[in-house]
Amino acid sequence: MKKTAIILILVLAAVCPAQPFDMSKSVVMLQIAKQPFDYTTPWKQTSVSHGVGSGFIIEGSRILTNAHNVSDFRYIIVKKENVAKKYPATVEFIGHDCDLALLKVSDKSFFEDTQPLAFGTLPDVDSTVTTYGFPMGGTHISVTKGIISRIQTDMYVHSGADAHLVVQTDAAINPGNSGGPVILDGNVVGVAFQGLVQADNIGYMIPTTVIEHFLADVNNGKYEGFGSLGVNLFAGLHNDSYKDFLKLPADVQGVIVTSVLLNSSAEKVLQRNDCITQIDNYDVDNDGMIMIYGKKYHLSEDVETKQIGQTVDITFWRNGQKNTAKLTVQLNRPVFEFARLYDNPPPYVCFAGLTFVTASRNFLETWGRDWLDSIPHTLRYLMSDSQQLNKDRLRKEYVVLSEILPDEINAYADEFQNKPLQSINDTPVRSIDDVRKAFENKNCEFYILKFMDSDKPLLLETSLAHKLNDTILKKYNVPSWTFPEEQL
Repeated sequence: MKKTAIILILVLAAVCPAQPFDMSKSVVMLQIAKQPFDYTTPWKQTSVSHGVGSGFIIEGSRILTNAHNVSDFRYIIVKKENVAKKYPATVEFIGHDCDLALLKVSDKSFFEDTQPLAFGTLPDVDSTVTTYGFPMGGTHISVTKGIISRIQTDMYVHSGADAHLVVQTDAAINPGNSGGPVILDGNVVGVAFQGLVQADNIGYMIPTTVIEHFLADVNNGKYEGFGSLGVNLFAGLHNDSYKDFLKLPADVQGVIVTSVLLNSSAEKVLQRNDCITQIDNYDVDNDGMIMIYGKKYHLSEDVETKQIGQTVDITFWRNGQKNTAKLTVQLNRPVFEFARLYDNPPPYVCFAGLTFVTASRNFLETWGRDWLDSIPHTLRYLMSDSQQLNKDRLRKEYVVLSEILPDEINAYADEFQNKPLQSINDTPVRSIDDVRKAFENKNCEFYILKFMDSDKPLLLETSLAHKLNDTILKKYNVPSWTFPEEQL
């Protein structure tokens, strides 16, 4: 009898499959109210918009989601499936460069009867994955299956300027799915975050290589971001003549340094026409690719395994000689920031009806959908070639006259609108704070403003400008002529 009972139990265990994991205990809906800033007249904000997104619970009673879900947020609530109560949430950390954010919910009862998800590794191409989320049009969790079709380095749309590894799948990723987990064998292998508008059933997820970097970054209580080497590279060695020109051995493979970012961590190590042949223990081929994670990816993937301040070992050739060096991984951002900016009110100066703002992609996009074709040629030239144009080590940013609030003192200033400011009273303008300081100085008869790409000055009579300034601000409902110092 005892043997029969044991056999029966074993048979029952074999024919009764394990219960599927209940994603309602892990995946949550986000409802967000947003209000971005106006980058032409930055004291204003646009109208409030409302959106829906997804997120999921991870270890430490935290919710992981996309940065684009919660950027410029004014209010966030999170909701579990089949639970009526809505819980307020706040952003604890946000990485716009990698489109990830961590949310916290102060009411700990939210996490009762929930289950944190664990992370897996980079999936293989042709793997079947399942995407969970709350696409618009429903209040219940949506489940879609798809095949991993490609893994490559590509642009992240949210910032518009940062490229990281992405995983392509044919699982449907619709508005509202963003921030939901992509599951393989019970583990998260990605976060759904964008789709390809020009094609059907092509979606992308952020892989765990990027997620793990983000989570490790915030362990010290702040998010610093993904660093770089601070160089521009060119796959030129496919041309044998180029290899001869650089005096490289015939069997050498690598990529060519075409320029080094001013003030970057590479500036004292690398120079134009250096050939990088190895990074850490990875050989670099003529396409700039290395064998990492079992596949060929761009050498930037090795850099992305590092946090800000860590180093990489490089091998490079110069003038026919092989060299080795250490490079520190830093942010190395350009003075004309091409990545979209979020969350913080943009600094400005509005004096005598002249509005000055920092030159940024956000400002350029105020020209509309076709902004690249519509912006003035001076700004287009500055945007595309600022790295080569800027020789000033002290420059922090470019400043533009964005808007003119008409008044008698600025009646003849129209031709200077949308031009980059070069100096005030022959003092270089290297940041928006330099403009504020210049107009605070009343020990001059005139303010003489000079602009790039113009040989004409804009003159303001100092005493008259200060006399009229408050009246102009009041007339146009501008709350303050400048931003507070603590905003810098």
